[in-house]
Amino acid sequence: MSEPLILTERDGPVAIVTLNRPTAMNALSRALRSELYRTMAALNADSEVRAVVLTGAGERAFTAGLDLKELGAEAGALSAANAEGADENPVKAIETCRKPVIGAINGVAITGGFELALACDILIASENARFADTHARVGIMPGWGLSQKLSRIIGISRAKELSLSGNFLDARTAEAWGLVNRVVAPGELLAQAVALAHDIASAEPEFVTAYKQLIEDGYALPFGEGLALEHRISSEANSKVTPDAVEQRRGQVMARGRTQ
Repeated sequence: MSEPLILTERDGPVAIVTLNRPTAMNALSRALRSELYRTMAALNADSEVRAVVLTGAGERAFTAGLDLKELGAEAGALSAANAEGADENPVKAIETCRKPVIGAINGVAITGGFELALACDILIASENARFADTHARVGIMPGWGLSQKLSRIIGISRAKELSLSGNFLDARTAEAWGLVNRVVAPGELLAQAVALAHDIASAEPEFVTAYKQLIEDGYALPFGEGLALEHRISSEANSKVTPDAVEQRRGQVMARGRTQ
């Protein structure tokens, strides 16, 4: 019996999703992409899940990207991978999940794997993590957002350096460039990612979902329009908050501050 392509564990309100093709460097085959979509859709619909951690099996790779063997053997495989549907496009599969997704980058994240990492809301990297965009080397244009997202995160000149050379970016440089939130020892990666997920899960889930959406929607707009969006949404939402609710939550925030 073959191993499942996706492993899912639960740690209270946190779901841990593992890409499970370690002998193939967790390459994103068509079957794995479809299973990832089904998994993320189920977690999105599960009211008990408040945050998700996404990682790869083994120590070598988060994911090496699209399965090039499959692309070379199956007519139309590349077109399918570039489809808009979330059952084929793993970035869309992540984006369909309204819960925060933390990428625990355990090894290399190459090309399509780099794009999958960029779909996560927060990235924590192992010291073994490395990132590479090899689209220029394989002659395939990115279709999952990398050409637009990367420059907005690390700056256009650095993005051009990575994407046009195909060179690898080590974890510490990725941290210095603002690509990942932090770098940790390999043995601490999953524990730290899960701990952060629990921190997020301890906040009111509907508010977290709405706040995540506000950040994303505003980031996609020019700055002035983003400010206007925030003002409109905050005016509507905050008018419904009672003084009693503020006082109760103030006490909770102060108590949490004393324990951190």
